[in-house]
Amino acid sequence: MKLAKNMDRMGKIVFYEDRNFQGRSFECSLDCPELSSHFTRCNSIRVENGAWVLYERPNYMGFQYILTRGEYPDYQRWMGYNDTIRSCRMVRNHTGSFRIRLYERPDFQGQTMESSEDWPSLYDRFRQREVHSCNVLDGAWIFFEHPNYRGRQYLLEKGEYRCFTDWNAMHPTVGSIRRIQDF
Repeated sequence: MKLAKNMDRMGKIVFYEDRNFQGRSFECSLDCPELSSHFTRCNSIRVENGAWVLYERPNYMGFQYILTRGEYPDYQRWMGYNDTIRSCRMVRNHTGSFRIRLYERPDFQGQTMESSEDWPSLYDRFRQREVHSCNVLDGAWIFFEHPNYRGRQYLLEKGEYRCFTDWNAMHPTVGSIRRIQDF
């Protein structure tokens, strides 16, 4: 099954219903707001090109999982909580350079810190456990709920985020940040 007749040079992802790339599969090279008509569960994934954000609900809603090129033989490898993936889209706004500015308060107020590299522990660098707003100046980034790139993930592409709800978080806790650079 294919969503697009020809593979888009920007990205390609293959979903498998069973672990270890077994069972029914679905190949995708475009954003897809509804995947449930193509498979009922997702237990393994191959990202052949690009970086992708997967969502547990249709129309790009729910928990997010950001995957770069590689093989994920079971959902725990992409830090999934279950085998439900209902929509996906390619990560955009990647220029090759990275720069992000973090703020301790909403609307770009309070203490600020800028980075162009991954931080496995936000607290070690920023002395804060909360980020209430940020400005992604270059590149695409992942916020993780816990240190060492663990917990819920949030994709932040180039632009302004005046409040943590702008990146679809339920609270401002950020434990680590990582650049998306494995294209």
